[in-house]
Amino acid sequence: MITKLVNLSIKENKETIRPVFPFTAIVGQEEMKLALILNVIDPKIGGVMIMGDRGTGKSTTIRAIADLLPKIEIIQDDLFNSHPSDVDLMSDENKQAIQDGVSVITSYIKVPMVDLPLGATEDRVCGTIDIEKALTEGVKTFEPGLLAKANRGILYVDEVNLLDDHLVDILLDSAASGWNTVEREGISVRHPARFVLVGSGNPEEGELRPQLLDRFGMHAEIRTVKDPELRVQIVEQRTNFDQDPQQCVESYKDNQVTLKQKIAEAQLLLSQITIDYDLRIKISQVCGELDVDGLRGDIVTNRAAKAYASFNGRQTVNSSDISKVITLCLRHRLRKDPLETMDSGDKVRKIFTKVFLNEEI
Repeated sequence: MITKLVNLSIKENKETIRPVFPFTAIVGQEEMKLALILNVIDPKIGGVMIMGDRGTGKSTTIRAIADLLPKIEIIQDDLFNSHPSDVDLMSDENKQAIQDGVSVITSYIKVPMVDLPLGATEDRVCGTIDIEKALTEGVKTFEPGLLAKANRGILYVDEVNLLDDHLVDILLDSAASGWNTVEREGISVRHPARFVLVGSGNPEEGELRPQLLDRFGMHAEIRTVKDPELRVQIVEQRTNFDQDPQQCVESYKDNQVTLKQKIAEAQLLLSQITIDYDLRIKISQVCGELDVDGLRGDIVTNRAAKAYASFNGRQTVNSSDISKVITLCLRHRLRKDPLETMDSGDKVRKIFTKVFLNEEI
């Protein structure tokens, strides 16, 4: 009994003494921060791939955005964080129980933030079915994996470019469909798996295959800050946080609350956002002139522009909204020419200026 109390005390202390670096305290890296904010406003954008130098705050920023989000309502003790009313975010068992008139108890939890380790196996990611129990007792027993824990949250894969392509494919399929299906020996189990997929990596260690990279909604590129004053500011903020985390968190409390409220309002406003036909035509014209394969670029740019407009409290998308997001949505979808000297982001901006502003650069 004493051991249990000690363990409980240690667990509670860990939860109270581990504050997360405030999102609003992060200096610079505006492109990465914007991509993360837009994805939590509209998870259907399809996640974000963040590529950049080592030590540029990728992991810190991703954990900070998760800590910023409001709590979500779930069916209590559910393994998949099922939504109490949205059937697309609810396990089949709970859906059936509600249809049968069974009342459910709900509770609120923090938005799940799940880290996927590089050495994870497919069973660890997708979950496993106990075949022996199913055959001998006729009971379908499922051990949930990381995809189940990440439902309605954020799934973060550091060094995603080093992850096995097969696992990346599974993650992208689940993120796109919102469901994970596990089949073993003729037994099938499925559960909701709608999450924001965030991958990060260092381009020096290799790129993802183009067909996998294309399936990430956005691609943010970050670089080491060169300005000496800005570097000093970043170092000082990190030092202050390490010396007194609670004080650092408290000093940014108002900024955090303001941004949290802004994101919540944007999520509610999103369904009301409209984008004129002329602007949609121009988005597709940019994609066509850039020779972007498929239609993912068109779809994601439309979604991201709507999310950006809602974040700024407007119900109609304008060309300025599109200019803010189009590079994030298209730069990783361009065909790479080994002899091309122009940066892919510059190429997107050049064509955008030509199509939207009728200016030649």
